Amino acid sequence: MAVALETLVAEAERYLGSKGFQDYCPNGLQVEGRPQVRRIVSGVTASQALIDAAVEAEADLLLVHHGYFWKGENPCITGMKQRRVKALLQHDLSLLAFHLPLDVHPEVGNNVQLAQQLGITVEGPLDPADKRVVGLLGALPEPVSPRDFARHVQQVLGREPLLIEGEQMIRRVGWCTGGGQGYIDQAIAAGVDLFISGEASEQTYHSAREHGVSFIAAGHHATERYGVQALGDYLARRFAVEHLFIDCPNPI
Repeated sequence: MAVALETLVAEAERYLGSKGFQDYCPNGLQVEGRPQVRRIVSGVTASQALIDAAVEAEADLLLVHHGYFWKGENPCITGMKQRRVKALLQHDLSLLAFHLPLDVHPEVGNNVQLAQQLGITVEGPLDPADKRVVGLLGALPEPVSPRDFARHVQQVLGREPLLIEGEQMIRRVGWCTGGGQGYIDQAIAAGVDLFISGEASEQTYHSAREHGVSFIAAGHHATERYGVQALGDYLARRFAVEHLFIDCPNPI
C-alpha cells in the first residue's frame, strides 16, 4: 500500500508533538520527495552512506534522528551538504528528521527505548523541575557491579563502552542518550549509582570520580539507534507501508 507523504508527515508530527519543541534544527520534513510513500528506510544520521543505502533499497522516504540545517552551521548548500541534498533530490527521496522530539517521547523515544534494551525500569524524568533536561531516572531489577553492567551494555549494544567505575553496586540509574553527558550533575543530585550517556567530556571524569558514581559512555550512535526504529515501525503499522532500518556503523 501507499500513503500520501503529507499524511504520513502530519501523523509523525502529531504523534511526537514536534511543533511544541524549541530545537537546534527543524523537525519534520526537511527535503521533499515523491508524493506517495510505500517504503520507509530509517537510520540514525542522514549521511551519504545512509542515503545511498536508502536509494539502493528503493525507499520513498528516509527517516532519521540527525538531519540537516543545524543552528550555527554554514547554511550554504556546498561540498558534502550539496552532494547529500543532490542525491536526495535526484532520487526523489524525502528526508524526514526528528531530533529532541524523538529523544523524549514516552513510547518511541531514544531514552525509553534504550531503557528497554538494557532492562532498566523507567521511574521518571532526570530533573522533574527542568523540562529542558532530556534524560530519565530508573532502576535495575537487582544490584549489579559496575563492571558486570558495562559488560551487559557491550553485549546489548555491540560496542565496548567507556567505564568510570564508582564505589558502589548499581541499582539506581540515570541516563541520557547521545551527547547528554552534561546532565551527570543532575543525575548525581538525584542519587544515582550510575549515569549513562553516549559521549563523555573531560569534566565528566572528575564529576563521576569525586562523587563516587559510576559513568558509562556507550556511544552517541549506539545509544540512539532504537528510537528511529520504533518510530519507523509505528508509521509502518499505522499506514501499512514497508519499513527497513539500516545501520551505518559509527564508532563515536
